[in-house]
Amino acid sequence: MKKVGIVMGSASDLPVVRKAADTLGEFGVPCEVHVYSAHRTPREAGNFARTARENGFGVIIAAAGMAAHLAGAIAANTTLPVIGIPMKSKALDGVDALLSTVQMPSGIPVATVAIDGAVNAALLAVQILSIEDKDLAARLDAHRAAGAAKALAANAEVEAEFNQ
Repeated sequence: MKKVGIVMGSASDLPVVRKAADTLGEFGVPCEVHVYSAHRTPREAGNFARTARENGFGVIIAAAGMAAHLAGAIAANTTLPVIGIPMKSKALDGVDALLSTVQMPSGIPVATVAIDGAVNAALLAVQILSIEDKDLAARLDAHRAAGAAKALAANAEVEAEFNQ
């Protein structure tokens, strides 16, 4: 099975990024987590991206806040799918990171999830990997069914209380 690379621009992003790693773990998808900055360690970030495919990665998740150039810098150095997680910040509540991540030039795509959307980034990575992995696709189907069952149970409780 291909690995997922998770790169964050700062160690302060770890509480959110950990949710992606945990979600991947629930699906049995191996991952590596690194702190590489598009601005402070561009050589290391670029090298990671350029060698990711040969190192067994199938998808890269990149989390960064504020200027949030990390996902784009990673995508510029690989043809693997890159998923950007814009991180919430104090100054603009993460909208700055969202806009930086989603506004990529034609030819260098980055899939972008919600601000602090680490779980969805991991689930999207699982979906991408499941294209070639039937067992992973079955686990994803089971996860979706469990989510639907949970939502329907909540609906039944609400209906029981209000719809007499």
